[in-house]
Amino acid sequence: MTKTKLFSALVLAGTCAFGTQAALAYDAGDFFVRGDIAKSDMDDSHVDDESGFMGSIGYLFHDKMGVALSSSEKFEHDFSANGVDGDFEQRPINLTLQYYPLGGTDSRVQPYAGAGVNYTKFSSENLANGQSADMDESWGAVGELGVDLFVTENLAFNGFASYTDVDSDIDINGSSAGSVDLDPVTVGGGLSYRF
Repeated sequence: MTKTKLFSALVLAGTCAFGTQAALAYDAGDFFVRGDIAKSDMDDSHVDDESGFMGSIGYLFHDKMGVALSSSEKFEHDFSANGVDGDFEQRPINLTLQYYPLGGTDSRVQPYAGAGVNYTKFSSENLANGQSADMDESWGAVGELGVDLFVTENLAFNGFASYTDVDSDIDINGSSAGSVDLDPVTVGGGLSYRF
């Protein structure tokens, strides 16, 4: 390839990159979906951490403000406390209001912060000694920090961290056995796609 052709190709590529720069920003009216692999680190030392898939869908009603609904596959956690071993599954559902400080600008890097409400459903509670267990659902607050790094007009790499207030009352054989504060910190990464 001659220098002239190489130079022309670079100029064309640079023009396209700068020409689409503004289109890389989040704007009012955008929808997005995210898919991440996440690790949930439980605050209770008796409960094992777990990793899995998380996904979300969102909408920006303003250049800098949006809402997102997120959930995950069921996370299965083993636990051991007071001589009792077992496991349970939990699925969090979060509804958050998100703030994008660089929304509407030409930045490829779009950080965000969110706050909202969490609902966690517990299921498949099992105890190793054959006793029956039941964990109550949990309602609490959730906060998150994240960033999208756009590589094309629609596709971005995503990273996030969140803290969730999750408390559950536990019954064993129909009798109250106290409560557990799980309060997970979840860290994940994956892809975002806007349309």
